[in-house]
Amino acid sequence: MKTTAIVAAFNEGPRVADVTRVLKRCHGVDEVLVVDDGSKDNTAEAAMRTGVRVISLPENVGKGGAVAKGIEETSGDVVLLIDADLVGLTEKHVKDLLEPVKKGVADMTIGIFHGGRFKTFVSNAAFQPFTGQRAFKRDLFDPEELKDTRYGLETMMTQISKEKAARVVKIRLDNITQVTKEEKFGVIKGMSHRMTMYSEVIRQFFRWAFSAR
Repeated sequence: MKTTAIVAAFNEGPRVADVTRVLKRCHGVDEVLVVDDGSKDNTAEAAMRTGVRVISLPENVGKGGAVAKGIEETSGDVVLLIDADLVGLTEKHVKDLLEPVKKGVADMTIGIFHGGRFKTFVSNAAFQPFTGQRAFKRDLFDPEELKDTRYGLETMMTQISKEKAARVVKIRLDNITQVTKEEKFGVIKGMSHRMTMYSEVIRQFFRWAFSAR
């Protein structure tokens, strides 16, 4: 059973290599693909230096579009999604996410932070359906369904999994955190990015709610 790890990354040059190095060491991961989502920094170069495959998109299409492109470009039976800005990712985290899917116990797993920094722990706990750390059977999602979702990607994935009555298992990820948008961009710009993210999540939720049969 082939497993592909996809890392969608936008301007994550200072952070992406720390994530891809861990993924490269994982015995259960056959391929690591970074989708550089129109970055203006050295994201692609930083990832390539760790020996992973990189696809560079000419312009930013959002997380949903980047992940959809990654799925289209790979042939793994199981897909692992890992955010490019994680701090404290370990091989155990990856194994714990993948194992239930590979063993046929789950169609999708979602990783829930536990411990780590207080602010990301609380945020992740409060918004569990939107967590970005997931493993799933490749045939669970059609990339076309994900392309236009941008930050609403995880909302769409959660909605589709409910429609298909997929077996979803939550996985506790100890002592892991993320670099916040305020830390990346400064308080004002970071908050603006966060509001954009929330608005896209809400928009995707209502798009699904009004189109659902």
